[in-house]
Amino acid sequence: MLPPVDFKDIQEKLSTHFRPWNRSFQFWVRAVDIYTGYKVFQVRVSFVKDVQKQEAMWERQHEVAAQKIYSMCSDLGGFFLKVAQIIGKPDLAPAAWVKRLVTLCDRAPATPFGDIQLMLEKELGKSIGEMFERFEMDPLGSASIAQVHRARLRGDKNDVAVKVQHPGIQDLMMTDIRNLQAFALYIQKTDVKFDLYSITKEMETQIGYEFDFIREANAMEKIRRFLYENNKKSPVLVPRVIRDMVSRRVLVMEYMDGVPILNLGDEIAKRGINPGGKIAAAAKQKILESLTLAYGQMILKSGFFHADPHPGNILICKGSEVALLDYGQAKDLPENLRLGYANLVLAIADNDPIRAAESYRELGIDTLSHCENEQQELLRLAQTMFDTKLPPGVVMLQPFSEESSIKKIAVLAFPEELFSVLRTVHLLRGLSVGLGINYSCAEQWRSIAEEALYGAGRLKGKDMKSRVRRRGLSRRFF
Repeated sequence: MLPPVDFKDIQEKLSTHFRPWNRSFQFWVRAVDIYTGYKVFQVRVSFVKDVQKQEAMWERQHEVAAQKIYSMCSDLGGFFLKVAQIIGKPDLAPAAWVKRLVTLCDRAPATPFGDIQLMLEKELGKSIGEMFERFEMDPLGSASIAQVHRARLRGDKNDVAVKVQHPGIQDLMMTDIRNLQAFALYIQKTDVKFDLYSITKEMETQIGYEFDFIREANAMEKIRRFLYENNKKSPVLVPRVIRDMVSRRVLVMEYMDGVPILNLGDEIAKRGINPGGKIAAAAKQKILESLTLAYGQMILKSGFFHADPHPGNILICKGSEVALLDYGQAKDLPENLRLGYANLVLAIADNDPIRAAESYRELGIDTLSHCENEQQELLRLAQTMFDTKLPPGVVMLQPFSEESSIKKIAVLAFPEELFSVLRTVHLLRGLSVGLGINYSCAEQWRSIAEEALYGAGRLKGKDMKSRVRRRGLSRRFF
């Protein structure tokens, strides 16, 4: 006699098998709809001569597109939550996009606790009751790759954060990335003359690392050690790893008690402080100064850095201290790129177009230009891509605009490994805009860049003295 057919089991297997195909179909249908919507609109708006009417039409188009992008990222989740984090920033996207996409940070659906318990016990080889005195079933937050629970270890007085990977998420995210790579190839051949494909390849590499929590634990310890040893007081707090409770899919670490940076304004008001007053401004300045110093040291001095400073990974603790979370995207920058970028930082800080052009060649950024004042436009492009302060006259990046540096200077080749630096700077820029502080990270990193080049024998002692004299005695952050 044949065993009974388990139709539920068959349905689950078919669903798992066809899920990547369904996601691909959903992505392409929606991406093509958004893209063609803009292309058709560009033709329609070209017939309107009144500038104010054009602006109103563009605003409505952005609102329509924003809702479609939000729906796609929200429905598909996973990797597309990361896409929303990248493009949903005030300096990079239209206001309508930012307003919709900013709410998607860490909004991934949570995995049921039963599945989390199975994963946790399988990975660590013990039951939850054996390991923890207390374990909160509801997660603190659920992101694209994992969710985090608050717990307390047996025999300990301090709480820990337990990061557990969503089952089956890796295959789905790799499918999403490959779809985006194909779309990027098409876009760079039609509209945006920039090597977008290399960027998506680097994203594939970096996100691939995020599925290995052993690598993340090692990165967290390395960065913590570097920042704590190179400063009298570390500019940011880094969680301590519970070393004997780490596996490829589970990571237990020190619990950081703080307020998400996105909720900073509400927290300031809750304490009876005017969010627009001097006290609040000083606190925001201190927060941004701490983050900028930490990233300047990591990128230019060490070359090994946390490459994902989006708002969901930043907590504000007591005394305006900053805690930096989630080290899945830690980047080890090759020595030649570290020093090449230090040279570019000086070019931007000094407003030096000749040095900027030299830095492009050193970094392996291949450009093609047919415009007048090529060197000035190259410097403008460097400021647009690699500084938190936009060039004069630029309020928002508009890659489709004919006046955009990316339109005037085609970027034919862009080193994949440099994308992490580019993304980090853009995320810092988004934070500065959100905090209402306009500043140049290149200017703040000037002395660190000089130290890096001096240590490599690229700057002589007399050059250092001359540069310090030219800058004067002021060492203020803003």
